[in-house]
Amino acid sequence: MDFTGKRVLIFGSGKSGTGAYRLLSRLNADCIMFDGNEKADPDIIKSRIGETEKIEIYTGSIPEEVLGSLDLVILSPGVPTDIPAVERFRELSIPVWGEVELAYRAGKGDVLAITGTNGKTTTTALLGKIMGDNRDSVFVVGNIGTPYTSKALEMTDDTVTVAEISSFQLETIDKFAPKVSAILNITEDHLNRHHTMEEYIRVKELITVNQGPDDYCILNYEDDELRAFALRTTPHVLFFSSVRELPDKLEGAFLRGDEIVLKVLPQGEKEGEPEEISLVRTGDLKLLGNHNYENVMGASLMAYAYGVPVDEIRKSICEFTAVEHRIEFVEEKDGVAWYNDSKGTNPDAAIKGIQAMNRPTLLIAGGFDKGSDYDEWIRSFGGKVKHLVLIGQTREKIRDAAFRLGFSDIILCNNLEEAVQVCHKLSKPGDACLLSPACASWGQFENYEQRGDMFKEYVRKL
Repeated sequence: MDFTGKRVLIFGSGKSGTGAYRLLSRLNADCIMFDGNEKADPDIIKSRIGETEKIEIYTGSIPEEVLGSLDLVILSPGVPTDIPAVERFRELSIPVWGEVELAYRAGKGDVLAITGTNGKTTTTALLGKIMGDNRDSVFVVGNIGTPYTSKALEMTDDTVTVAEISSFQLETIDKFAPKVSAILNITEDHLNRHHTMEEYIRVKELITVNQGPDDYCILNYEDDELRAFALRTTPHVLFFSSVRELPDKLEGAFLRGDEIVLKVLPQGEKEGEPEEISLVRTGDLKLLGNHNYENVMGASLMAYAYGVPVDEIRKSICEFTAVEHRIEFVEEKDGVAWYNDSKGTNPDAAIKGIQAMNRPTLLIAGGFDKGSDYDEWIRSFGGKVKHLVLIGQTREKIRDAAFRLGFSDIILCNNLEEAVQVCHKLSKPGDACLLSPACASWGQFENYEQRGDMFKEYVRKL
């Protein structure tokens, strides 16, 4: 698409909106910035995007005459798609894209895209390493931290883009079509945004909507929704499982004891009998826990489907170390091991954090309320959690759920620093102290990265 002279409204002035503006400016579009907060300061928005020339900026509402002049709207992922302003765009037949669609239209090469409730960042980083070790032009973008839009114009026909895609970003795709996609799992999350699990599942499955029969999709065999989805999606499906060996004729990867096995056709073939290939022993990996073995399987299958030799995949996954903020070892103090799992922003992700602990654990949790249910997470404590130290908006909600389920070793704290101090006082040599909140960071922190960084700072000051 030629963006020259197109009137484009960028809805949202944060990191995503700023990235969209910079890309569209280089494509000679006529950009308008809009922030739904009527108290937002246009001068601060200008300084954020580095704009020194005149640019139209609107806050709170958009004049009707401006709406009538628009060719396109770029929606930041934090903006819900069902609010009146967005509905108005659709009434006026103005196309509404997100930054992923914009970057895809502006970029070149092939895209390998990953979504799922949990494990996206680790799998994306791992696949990024595999591809980076084996291709000359590779970009790792999306929800992992680097805006897709910031790299689009650096791409060539030979580029491989590894993209972590959230449900918020999938809501606004149009032509986006990865060569290989993955849905790692679907568990309850973001119901404050999507309202129902049915809608959340529908949005996650959109990652394959434009894929063809020559493309691939990697799915979790242990997820009932995804197993059913495999029967109605177009791309060639490969499964992975950490629980069982895959049934006859199904292709993918599975865990057999301490060995990850690929069960695949020769690369490039779509028919025949799959053969088993030993990929790696789990003891040769630097990642812990079944959830991480699933991430390894997902990334390895994506790379294999794209044509990376097995020997090269094996070398890269054995070199890979854990992602920051995901069951990240901080340090040991007085015989107590401290772990930062700030990326455990929902109960299912936080269950993985508890399962990875091999010591009696003092657990710091709580934060912004996304409407999650905490019962299964509390049941997963299984005698491993000594004390539950709660902070944030959800602390009373989690406390009440824990009491109802018979867990009463609970301390309420006012903030994260106090929670770290409490854990320091209560822990004994041989224990672990784990930040794994089961909640979003908003309200107390800008994002989970800031929460994890502050946690590490407080621990190192002990």
